[in-house]
Amino acid sequence: MKNIDELLIELQQQEKELQFDTISNQDAISIGLALVEAAKKDSLPIVIDITRAGQVLFHAAMPETSPDNDQWIIRKNRTVSRFHSSSFMVGRKLEKSGSTMEEKYLISSLEYAAHGGAFPIRIKNTGVVGTITVSGLAQEDDHALVVKVLRTWLNQA
Repeated sequence: MKNIDELLIELQQQEKELQFDTISNQDAISIGLALVEAAKKDSLPIVIDITRAGQVLFHAAMPETSPDNDQWIIRKNRTVSRFHSSSFMVGRKLEKSGSTMEEKYLISSLEYAAHGGAFPIRIKNTGVVGTITVSGLAQEDDHALVVKVLRTWLNQA
């Protein structure tokens, strides 16, 4: 198992590597469907959400999920939108500092979630314009699934 410093370096590298030139509605649908196929293959109980500039471009709920997963997505997306980093990265930085969101940023964990699963849609030379989010697994698994599918999709695009 990686120590926290090694993990943070890996997460930073992922965010540098997994950037877009542009992202269309059709791109979001293609990425969303790739996540659905990954979920079907392993019978994963996840909800998938892709949002750009406040507009939901793709949303799907696999079997054995609940409205609670949607609430986690909302909270994880807020975290990415505020910090322009993956929700997993924000959580690991808080873990390293020994702080909570309430202590460090004076924001409520009822509205923000520093748990893995929301990844920033970053346009090269522009910045963060949205999120690709999964909820339903352990946080490191939510994050890893998004990274795996996104890496494959970007390498094929």
